[in-house]
Amino acid sequence: MATVELTFSPLPVHVRTARLVATAVARRGGVEEALLDEVRLAVGEACSRAVEAHQQQCPAEPVRVELRDGADRFEVVVADRVPNDDPAGEGTTEVTPDLAELNGDLNLGFAVIAGLADDVDISSTPSGVEITMSWPAKKD
Repeated sequence: MATVELTFSPLPVHVRTARLVATAVARRGGVEEALLDEVRLAVGEACSRAVEAHQQQCPAEPVRVELRDGADRFEVVVADRVPNDDPAGEGTTEVTPDLAELNGDLNLGFAVIAGLADDVDISSTPSGVEITMSWPAKKD
């Protein structure tokens, strides 16, 4: 499994770079051409959400993106370092796409991501939010 890691300062201009890198790695990883737009859009949405959160809460912290091409899946993890508002800070909270739709405009991006990616897992921890997305990939 090959992994590409990208970190960037939370500026909107860097979201385009993340989308381009994700598309290139997905193509190399065997994701079908018809799914590459979905990869590009989902990564852009996740990165835009992270950039916005960082600009409001922790502008000096970088946004982290991991791109992994496995045997039969291409996986992207976008992580922010915006602290969770839960003062108890207890463990990981899974956010389902249905709940994300009901939580207002800020979480509308989660619903968009869920509609674009084949599989989505959104985890909120005391140290930030991690969005894991994946698509099927064929190896030659």
